[in-house]
Order: sequence, then structure tokens, then C-alpha cells
Amino acid sequence: MENHNYHDEQDKKNILKMREIVKELPGFCKAFFRGIEETTSSRTRLAYAYDLRIFFEFLHENNSVCSKMDITDFPLSVLDRISREDIEEYVEHVSLYEKEGREISNKERGKSRKLASLRSFYNYYYSNELIEKNPAVLVPLPKQHQKEIIRLEPNEVATLLDMVEDGEKLTKSQAKYHEKTKVRDIALLTLLLGTGIRVSECVGLDITDLNFETNGMKIRRKGGYETVLYFGDEVEEALKQYLEKRKHVIPQLGNENALFLSMQNRRISVRAVENLVKKYASNVTTLKKITPHKLRSTYGTTLYQETGDIYLVADVLGHKDVNTTRKHYAAIEDERRRKAARVVRLRENKSNN
Repeated sequence: MENHNYHDEQDKKNILKMREIVKELPGFCKAFFRGIEETTSSRTRLAYAYDLRIFFEFLHENNSVCSKMDITDFPLSVLDRISREDIEEYVEHVSLYEKEGREISNKERGKSRKLASLRSFYNYYYSNELIEKNPAVLVPLPKQHQKEIIRLEPNEVATLLDMVEDGEKLTKSQAKYHEKTKVRDIALLTLLLGTGIRVSECVGLDITDLNFETNGMKIRRKGGYETVLYFGDEVEEALKQYLEKRKHVIPQLGNENALFLSMQNRRISVRAVENLVKKYASNVTTLKKITPHKLRSTYGTTLYQETGDIYLVADVLGHKDVNTTRKHYAAIEDERRRKAARVVRLRENKSNN
């Protein structure tokens, strides 16, 4: 049996799940998903399917015309009957609603994403001249407040890695497994902190993606394209130590090439990495909620402080648009500008004369 390529497996799962959800949507939606297939990732299409399901359920419950028929029977003409006001009410609805006894809430980001899905959906039919109106484009995206970047300070990074090494502060049950996973955990955290890769990119790594002659690794980015990133000596050393230990492990069938293995000797999951980071980080800092993404922010901040090159940071982090990076690191840019103001002296201090 051949090795499972992590990203292809994820794609397959997303596509199958999306097809299931599309069956619950109006029949005309199939054309939309076919139309965007070449320009979107399976993950994006799945997110659109979830969002559109919420939209049509809302119409079914709240629109007098739509409530009279099943969602799957809605005709395409229903889109032309929906006004800007209907869409504004929908955006307001998703901020807090109940589904199957569960309360679901969306803040600015969630509401923006749901409206963006709807805009893409409407835009497809409008640009193909299948509908006459495009009310979704008239509704402004909710204003998003800039979140402060949470990251580890250099001393916290050192403390975190030291703690993984010696296993201090772990509970009894955690300490029991620590000896077995210590080398893997150090390699994993060192890799995340030393390259800024996403968790999905990290768990998708295969042993054959590593090249120690160039200290490069081939990763599959969000959006599906491949690129090579380079790592430094600390990452190299941690990976080599782990691979030495990894040689003595017999992976489960289909997982032979996976770089990071779980305790069950399968490719480690995104959830397991999230739990692992949480477990160690909670012993280092109680004030910050540290997730794998925060380790990425830590790397991005350090790289930017050291180089001052926002384009390099964007490239290494895999941001398609440098403005995304700029938005994240605006506070550091501001600090650098303040520094510029302090550096330039126009006249000698008079008290020195």
C-alpha cells in the first residue's frame, strides 16, 4: 500500500464532505461549485458550502416565499427576490443563532467570512448574467478591529524549549508519556518556532520533504502550491535527533513516510499538535493563550525585528498579499518609526556645550 499524501487525503475528505452538504442546497448551487473549482482550494469550497447552508436555512425560516418550499427546490430566481435588507438581516442573524439546541455566535471575522462567501456566490451568477441584481455587494463588510499580536517573548521561548527538554511542571500522567515523546516534541516545537510554518503544513511534512544538504524543506502552502523553506542549525539538530529515534519506530501502514508520528504511530493530527502546544505553553505563561498560530506570530515578529523586511516576512510566512503581513505587524512598524524619530539628532544637546 502506498503512503498517504496528507494534503491529497485532506482534499479528498473536504470534497466528499462538500458533496454531502451540496445535496442539502438548492439544485442551482452545483453550477457555482463547478464554476469555482479551478480557482479555489477544496477547503475554501467546503467553507462556502457550510456558509451557504446557513444562508438558505435562514431564508427558509424567515422569508415568506422561501418558507413554502423545501430548500432543495428553491429556483435560481429566488436570488433576484432577495434585497439588500434581507442580506443585512442575515448578517445580523449569524451574530447569534441556535441550531440543533446549540447556541452559535459569530463576531466580526465570522460575519465577514459569511458575507464574503455570499458575495462570491452572488458574483458568480451575476457575472454569468444568470441573475439581474447583486445585493450582496451593497452590504459593507463588518468593520474588523485589529487584534493585538500575542506572541512569546525570547525568554519565554527559551523557557518553553527547556521545559520540553526536562519535563518540569508536567502532571504525573503527562510525565509518564514525556520520555517517549520528548525528542519528537522538541523537534516539532523547534520547527514551528524556527520557521513559522502553519500547523497544517507541519503535520503534512514527509521525511522525503527534508533535505539536510541545503537545510531546506518542501511544504505545501494554503492554496495548494508547493514551496521550499529553509531552516537554521537549531532546527536541523532537533530534526536529526528526532529522526534518529524515529528510525526505531514501526509506523502504521500508509504512514511510513510521515515525519511526525502520534503515539499510535500514525501521522500526527492538527488537533494533537494544538493540544501539545497548549500543554507545554500553559506551564510557561499563564497570561497568554498560546496556540500554534501564536508560535507563527512569534517567529514572524522576530524575523521582522531582525531584518525590517516586510516582503521577506510575507514570503516566508506564505502570505499572498503583503498587506496581510503589514496588518499583523503594524505595531512593530510603528515602533520602528518612533525609533527613527529618536535616532536623528539635529543639534547637539545644549547642556553638553
